[in-house]
Amino acid sequence: MTAPLRIALAGLGTVGAGVIRLLEANGELIAARAGRRLQVTAVCARERNKDRGIDLSPYAWEDDMTALAARDDVDAVVELVGGSDGPALTLARNALSGGKQLVTANKAMIAHHGMELAALAEERGVALKYEAAVAGGIPVIKGLGEGAAANRIERIYGILNGTCNYILSQMESTGADFGDVLKAAQELGYAEADPTFDIEGVDAAHKLSILAALAFGTALDFGAVETSGISRISAADIAQADALGHVIRLVGIADLQEEGGEPRLFQRVQPVLVAKGHPLAAVDGPTNAVVAEGNFVGRLMFEGRGAGDGPTASAVVADLIDIARGNVTAPFSLPVSALQAVAPADPGQRVNRAYIRFSVADRPGVLAEISAAMRDAGVSIESLIQQGHPDDGSGDPVLVAMVTHDGPESAISSAVELLDGSPSLIEPPLVMRLLA
Repeated sequence: MTAPLRIALAGLGTVGAGVIRLLEANGELIAARAGRRLQVTAVCARERNKDRGIDLSPYAWEDDMTALAARDDVDAVVELVGGSDGPALTLARNALSGGKQLVTANKAMIAHHGMELAALAEERGVALKYEAAVAGGIPVIKGLGEGAAANRIERIYGILNGTCNYILSQMESTGADFGDVLKAAQELGYAEADPTFDIEGVDAAHKLSILAALAFGTALDFGAVETSGISRISAADIAQADALGHVIRLVGIADLQEEGGEPRLFQRVQPVLVAKGHPLAAVDGPTNAVVAEGNFVGRLMFEGRGAGDGPTASAVVADLIDIARGNVTAPFSLPVSALQAVAPADPGQRVNRAYIRFSVADRPGVLAEISAAMRDAGVSIESLIQQGHPDDGSGDPVLVAMVTHDGPESAISSAVELLDGSPSLIEPPLVMRLLA
């Protein structure tokens, strides 16, 4: 057996400690499969004396994590600190420029700086691996980059954030409203104390931009991801979706299409209505699922735990095994110079059905006003649902929901603009598309 792969580990939180536990538990099996041992030589974390339930005495400790990249006894650096910039990015740059292999679970860093880091890795002839950055333990990066490499991927979409999926699943099963379920999720550890990145779709958008670059051979463009979250979804929306034979899921969708003879990249993270017969409808709890549609292989679905120490550590170590085997490939399957810079698609040209929910004042004429706006914008209404009695004089807000026929998104945007500023609306309309 050849010399061990010597590893420096930056970050000893849930995932970092999980990596050490996994290497200790499955060390012999991993060595047999990799053809060499995976040996941690140095570590770094914010607090040196914190009890992590693991023995750190065999490893050298660095107080400055950027020093890990300069150590002579390190072949590969694992970055598990997080953050798109700051020390994590400095460590990544230093490791790659110094000829060290790099493994990261940092989806924000890859989404914002992946092109730069990939170019640096190619220049130095080392690996940049990030399986753990997207969907935790699900091998979707390897599945797209290797297993489906012979296919032209036509669309990629999925449930990319376990926190949001847990909240929506609990709203379905309990009938509770968003705020109550979020609080419970925080108490159980499924949601952060500040859940903004999760519930507003930013975390999922990071992952979607990475998947899009890998699937379509396009340059990373996180800034072009149209993003909205789940904080406005109410128990009433969940109930209406159920009555329509659907569930609500936060879904990231990307595809490459032509507009005026030129390729355009569509990227969106948004809550959508998913028909109960669709595979994504059955994905509940803190689970992730990614669907890729290839022109020869058809529909591929990757599903599993998207976070946690075990699944994420598994993905990190899988990348290390690849490196130990000498598997160094272009980080996004194509050389950086071959990744095509593609302008964002115009979402207004997309044709689909939509669910639109209005919270309106309880007074005469409101339905007529909404219907007129839909008519003037060219939106065809398939069904209309009204809760309460708009003419009973109670003054309480009334929920009005509708489902449209297939039509361009630009028409719905026009209808919403026509209603903007109307005293009849208590809040802006909530628009969710129906996943086709």
